[in-house]
Amino acid sequence: MYVAVVPNRSSPPAILLRESFRQNGKVHNHTLANLSHWPPQKVEALRQVLKGESGGLAVLQSSFTITRSLPHGHVAAVLATMDRLRLPLLLDEQPGRERARVLALIASRILEPGSKLAATRSLRPETCHHSLGESLQLGALQEDDLYAAMDWLLARQPRIEASLARRHLRQGTLVLYDLTSSYFEGHHCPLARFGYSRDERHGNPQIVFGILSTAEGCPVAVEVFAGNTGDPKTVAAQVRKLRDRFDLERIVLVGDRGMLTQKRIEQDLRPHDGLEWITALRSPQIQKLASDGVLQLSLFDERDLAEVEHPDYPGERLIVCRNPLLAAERARKRSELMAVAEKGLAEIAAATQRKRRPVRSPERISYLVGRKLGSSKMEKYYRWEITPQGLRWERNRERIERDAALDGIYVLRTSVDRQHLDSAQTVLAYKRLAVVERAFRSLKSVDLNVRPIYHHAPDRVRAHIFLAMLAYYVEWHMRQALAPVLFDDEQRDGRRSSPVAPAVRSPEAQAKARRRRTADDRPVQSFQDWLKDLATIVKSRIQPRLASLPGFEVITRPTPSQQYALELLRVKL
Repeated sequence: MYVAVVPNRSSPPAILLRESFRQNGKVHNHTLANLSHWPPQKVEALRQVLKGESGGLAVLQSSFTITRSLPHGHVAAVLATMDRLRLPLLLDEQPGRERARVLALIASRILEPGSKLAATRSLRPETCHHSLGESLQLGALQEDDLYAAMDWLLARQPRIEASLARRHLRQGTLVLYDLTSSYFEGHHCPLARFGYSRDERHGNPQIVFGILSTAEGCPVAVEVFAGNTGDPKTVAAQVRKLRDRFDLERIVLVGDRGMLTQKRIEQDLRPHDGLEWITALRSPQIQKLASDGVLQLSLFDERDLAEVEHPDYPGERLIVCRNPLLAAERARKRSELMAVAEKGLAEIAAATQRKRRPVRSPERISYLVGRKLGSSKMEKYYRWEITPQGLRWERNRERIERDAALDGIYVLRTSVDRQHLDSAQTVLAYKRLAVVERAFRSLKSVDLNVRPIYHHAPDRVRAHIFLAMLAYYVEWHMRQALAPVLFDDEQRDGRRSSPVAPAVRSPEAQAKARRRRTADDRPVQSFQDWLKDLATIVKSRIQPRLASLPGFEVITRPTPSQQYALELLRVKL
């Protein structure tokens, strides 16, 4: 078969599809079809195919134009997880412009954390970085539109948190509460205050925010406080939230020793029936137990934990724990800090006796000693005095030996009855606070980059933190689904020889980390690397050259590993 062009006088030539054959020694032609109505590109493509030439591919490629390609797989994964969690309905039962913009802000915090200006650029049709704006049908956006969406969200925070509490918290359940801080850029927000900086950014004001979560680490509520707010002062607000807004009469609140202090327990927790707690004693309280003879090393002859009683804690259980690894670490750290402190003291003593411009002023010497010992909190281990000859100092051996005897020992206090939580379960419940610390790492640095904060209005700061919490809520569920292909240990508490001992990664988790492959030979990556991997699944807009044919979209076919990750997330492209 071949394509023949037959002249037709003054009319356009006829394009015919013919075949030739030999009959009785003569060559004959037989017309199979008239292709005169075909466009030239189509005729040329057929001619190339009939000739068996590869040029047909070039013709085919020139028949289409890719007008836009946007990373799409990671967007589809996040939006599908939001739908599975019914997050749109949690925000508002009715679809609307503000709901779509809030969903975009939450997803952007996971996909591409940054400022609201950067989020605006990534969502606009002409400057978008991915398919999120198109998937949510946002259209043209301005930065003020996203600020208005934040204001809309903040007004719904109490209702949304109450819905999350109904979904994840039950009567009598464990509730974890912990605080962190985040540094602030600027000085115009009333919430930005100087306080104890967990970020070690002492030159920046900060805010403080606390998260209530389930025992597994799923966040339920968040609250923002001024940067100079002490940890214990935030407890009363959380109790009111749990009892009044969430309608939980029986709960066990787990908080660290710096938060659930004796005063907070007496004023905020003990007056409420059904409100139990698990916390730990501070160092002076442990020292008092030791001086009263209640805490003795013989308690750990057979086990690394024991229950004791003390009249200072009526109606409570005290669980004494000793971790040898922690004891060795504390001894090592004390030794190193004392070596640094003694080097500094020796330098000050030498400065008081040098020939040129010796340091003689008692005020100056006291200042230098305080600066050397105060930052490392080593002043309690030394006795020093200023003599006419200069500075004289020596070790406080009694204090050193007293503290060394308690290395690795910590004491938990709880009002929970032994029938509901035994000693081992209580220790594991307190160690659950580590999952909240993991949430703070994800929020502040690893994934969501909530800091630094630039907003000036207090409500915008609150909305910013609430958005980040909702983003972590989505990420937490994505991590749970992707656990088989993440480096995370799927065994919740790992493997412990005892509740006091540090968790050891399971053999399965160690094998994943070593081989970078699962047991069924699938790739293992971090959560961020999976997002980058899924982002290579692209949505392309194809426009045929022929104006009569409409454009259409094509989505990249996932690789086997991408398809498995999408199946874990229950995503259908």
